[in-house]
Amino acid sequence: MTSGDLARATAMLDSMLLADGHNDLPWELRETSGPNPVDAVAGTDLTVRQPHLHTDFAKLADGKLGMQFWSVYVPCEFEGHSAVTAVLEQIEVVHQLIERYPDRLALAETADDVLAARASGRIASLLGAEGGHAIAESIGVLRSLRRLGVRYMTLTHNFNTTWADSATDEPEHGGLSEFGREVVAEMNKIGMLVDLSHVAPSTMRDALDLSTKPVIFSHSSCVAVNAHPRNVPDDVLARLAGNGGVSMVTFVPAFVSPAVYSWENDLREAMEAAGQEYRNVGARKRFAAEWDGPAKPEATVADVVAHIEHAREVAGIDHIGLGGDYDGVGKLPVGLEDTSTYPVLFAALLERGWSEADCEKLAGLNTLRVLKDS
Repeated sequence: MTSGDLARATAMLDSMLLADGHNDLPWELRETSGPNPVDAVAGTDLTVRQPHLHTDFAKLADGKLGMQFWSVYVPCEFEGHSAVTAVLEQIEVVHQLIERYPDRLALAETADDVLAARASGRIASLLGAEGGHAIAESIGVLRSLRRLGVRYMTLTHNFNTTWADSATDEPEHGGLSEFGREVVAEMNKIGMLVDLSHVAPSTMRDALDLSTKPVIFSHSSCVAVNAHPRNVPDDVLARLAGNGGVSMVTFVPAFVSPAVYSWENDLREAMEAAGQEYRNVGARKRFAAEWDGPAKPEATVADVVAHIEHAREVAGIDHIGLGGDYDGVGKLPVGLEDTSTYPVLFAALLERGWSEADCEKLAGLNTLRVLKDS
């Protein structure tokens, strides 16, 4: 791309709402400074550039971000009451961030809140709970999370819950169990978006059969472009037009690049041979740091663009968005290394002939509409 493309994309994003469906900064802050939410937030000054993070306010400003779903993620190793405690702590991390930086962030739950935050020059900050195990099989906990401002819940993470199958676990339920169906119905009722990232295709299809409100994929790409189990099959993408939902294409290298996915499979096999669990994110990070296997390939902006264009072709321009998963993985594609780089992605799309109207839908209009319709 040329410097002219990048300048045009940067100027274009100044006039648009740019929304991202998934950022794991809250967990990174916990990893840095501990589980106490006050300490977690106080331990890192986000007003200065933080080289070890993908996200800080300087990078967010350069990236032109206007609306962010902050992930209140809980690893699958947390179960039962410990999972509930952890998700409550992570919710408080986001509230602490908003309190600490009131000139930069504004809590948002509705589309009107998002627009008001943008008008005030702040980033509209929404909460998304990643992993249905965090409700410990309790509809009461689910409702409590919604009262605390959580606007979506990812039905599973890397392991099945007792009521829904994950994309990266052995099937147990054939999709959703009876209680899983109750969870989806309750989420529709209380205005919590059903997030189908991480879930098995059978769970995706069950949720689409059941849901009376638009669903989302907060950070997933396309199986047809890269056959990673975390990606979305075409038959599911095609149903989003009828449901009104949005699939937010992610930048995670293993999800977008077949070469990186192949390397990850080698890593998984090495971990299994060593008696370790690949799906444990922390164990995987530690093992990879010491592994003497081949060098990890790099994903590129072109890899991400291929998924965006495929999703547009199958789901339609009104049903795609972005969910970078910044601070949720160690390294992002070359050119999209941190949250400052969204203009690079849009420059690539403009270079490929995308109209500004279509860029605006991808950037945030579709996600804003789903929020309004939920």
